[in-house]
Amino acid sequence: MTINLTQNKNFKLFKTISSVAEKNEQSVFIVGGFVRDLLMLRKAPTDIDFVTEQSGIDLAKAVAKELDPTLKVSIFKTYGTAMVKFNHLDLEFVGARKESYSENSRNPAVENGSLEDDQKRRDFTINALAISLNKENFGELIDPFNGQEDLQNKILRTPLEPLQTYSDDPLRMMRALRFASTLNFTIEENSLKAIKNEAERIKIVSLERVMVEFNKIMLSEKPSVGLKLMEETGLLNLILPELLALKGIEEKEGQTHKDNFWHTLEVVDNISENTDNLWLRWAALLHDIGKAPTKKFIEGIGWSFHGHEFLGSKMVKNIFYQLKLPLGNDMKFVQKMVKLSSRPIALIDDGTSDSALRRLLFDAGEDLEDLFILNKADITTKNSKKQEKFKKNFEYVAEKIKEVEEKDHVRNFQPPISGEEIMELFNLQPGREIGILKEKVKEAILEGEISNDHFEARNFVIFEGEKLGLILSKN
Repeated sequence: MTINLTQNKNFKLFKTISSVAEKNEQSVFIVGGFVRDLLMLRKAPTDIDFVTEQSGIDLAKAVAKELDPTLKVSIFKTYGTAMVKFNHLDLEFVGARKESYSENSRNPAVENGSLEDDQKRRDFTINALAISLNKENFGELIDPFNGQEDLQNKILRTPLEPLQTYSDDPLRMMRALRFASTLNFTIEENSLKAIKNEAERIKIVSLERVMVEFNKIMLSEKPSVGLKLMEETGLLNLILPELLALKGIEEKEGQTHKDNFWHTLEVVDNISENTDNLWLRWAALLHDIGKAPTKKFIEGIGWSFHGHEFLGSKMVKNIFYQLKLPLGNDMKFVQKMVKLSSRPIALIDDGTSDSALRRLLFDAGEDLEDLFILNKADITTKNSKKQEKFKKNFEYVAEKIKEVEEKDHVRNFQPPISGEEIMELFNLQPGREIGILKEKVKEAILEGEISNDHFEARNFVIFEGEKLGLILSKN
């Protein structure tokens, strides 16, 4: 079968690479994800992999020189690969190779090989497809493992025996789950069994590489597809056991609680319909993470998860640390969302005070809208009337908060009186009294005792300062 590349936006580039390879007496083929996505009519990726049966580094240098002599060629001698950035594309050139693996490493011993050898070492048949750029058969699809048929049937199958494939490079197990989730493919039965058998091998893969695949699952249209497969294969227990601890339902005195694991997966799917923000999706994944350690049955009352939001927010840091996820603002955002996840629900009441609304505004700040997206995603009842009621309740709270914000301006709150002005008022040096007075101002505003206004705040500080025994400056 021949692929018509003439309509492809990269056709001119492909012809140039073909011509350079011919001059250098080298073969050249497009391989991997670009070919897969081309056949699936998906948006073309910005990285294109080329294989030659000679030197990938030599071909990369020659292509770069032909395209633009000023182009930089990044060379990775260990793997015989080279990268050229051109027109917003990452062009990677590699020499065809055979690979052999040792038991305790996913870094293979490499030797030169043929195109067929290179295709055999690919993770899945759909990624083992190649298109020739050679003059004699330009555009020919080379498909030794029926990858095109697997594409049509939406099947993930390994080119070689799956146990060997996953044992050699255990990261391929996470890639299988990722492709199942992002492409909506089914993992072939023997392949799925092999992942279950080889799950423990994931421990030899760096967590950074594992989390790249995990986050691609989290960013897929329906993350629960990949997360369910992680649970089924045993990978989730090895990577994020805290989440699996939410699984199961207990019954005491005829009272049960919902299965918080399956509920969490629903919440993640719900939120994914409304946001592409990875860390907001992570907040959905971890919003109930504190429920397993706080679960308690109270006689006459039933099941309680008291304080699970507070404990869950503390658990977030440890989870991010263990998984080598970023510990800066992204982690703090997830902590904040988990900690506040139940707050708006408590405000769904006509009797809710403006003070409670001001405190939520103050605590959520610029992330209030994200918090409401999380809250709405947390509605997983199948009862349409209840669902509608909950959504209307949130709209009601949002409207009340909007009214309070317009009146009091406490979102992203900055004290209307500065520490410097307090020091001048009482002729003070920096010290604990300034912090005490600023905190008192904040509390007075949140409680509605004074307005968020400089004049009122200044008079309040003078009154409170004198109660602390401070003497007003005569200046």
